[in-house]
Amino acid sequence: MFPGPADGAGEQLWPCEMGIEEDVEPAPDELEVALGHRFARPELLVRALTHRSLANELALENGEEAPGAGDNERLEFLGDAVLGLVVAEALFLLHPEWHEGELTRVRAQLVSRQHMAEVGEAIGLGDHLRLSRGEEKGGLRRKGTVLSNTMEAVLAAVFLDGGMEPVRAFARRWVMGEAAEQLARDLQSGEALGNYKSALQEYLQAGRLGTPVYRVKNESGPDHRKRFQVEVRLKSAENEPGTPLAGGMGSTKKIAEQDAARRALERLAAADKHAEEEKLSKQ
Repeated sequence: MFPGPADGAGEQLWPCEMGIEEDVEPAPDELEVALGHRFARPELLVRALTHRSLANELALENGEEAPGAGDNERLEFLGDAVLGLVVAEALFLLHPEWHEGELTRVRAQLVSRQHMAEVGEAIGLGDHLRLSRGEEKGGLRRKGTVLSNTMEAVLAAVFLDGGMEPVRAFARRWVMGEAAEQLARDLQSGEALGNYKSALQEYLQAGRLGTPVYRVKNESGPDHRKRFQVEVRLKSAENEPGTPLAGGMGSTKKIAEQDAARRALERLAAADKHAEEEKLSKQ
């Protein structure tokens, strides 16, 4: 049987391979309150808060051969996967009407470095970072990349200590919350997609290739869960059917049009790249 995180009774089920000293400082109480989880193994949280600069500094002072062995970078790797899973699960359950593309776009924004840095700032994570003496004056406590990476490491520590449920609870409160609701509204209006229609039109105009024209190919589903299939064509002159560029799907016509434009841009970019590679191969 594979080892797993501690159960509700706090039984230790994970092998201790973290490389952390037993006599570590206690986990910050206020941070545990913000996380909604009291650590049975506080050394996990300490490790998650330890920046590479401090781990290297301590290793050098102790004459160790593996600088950085005690930093939080391995936990970042795990936390990124755990975070992606719990957010994907929540979106899947909350929005049965969304298809893969819509779920993917909203999840990507919720787990982005920018958003996770905002979450870290909201819970005061920067105040608890363990930095080297040299980096204390360097502004790392407020740097977005450091905050987002540390936030992922901390969520990994929560998972290892308490399992998936406290991570789910934290994600619902801090990662999802109002941000997810706003993204859902933006997605419904088409704003969360980015303005691919404008980008496609600018691309075609720059190459004097013609004008994109959109038309609904199919509608399906009941009124409260409509699905639209849209095709975008390249129209170079009047009274011409135009060359098909791509198709798109969405819960509204606007979303389907944006999806079609996005796919068309990807195909055109791929065609340009292929043409350039052929040109270079003939030189």
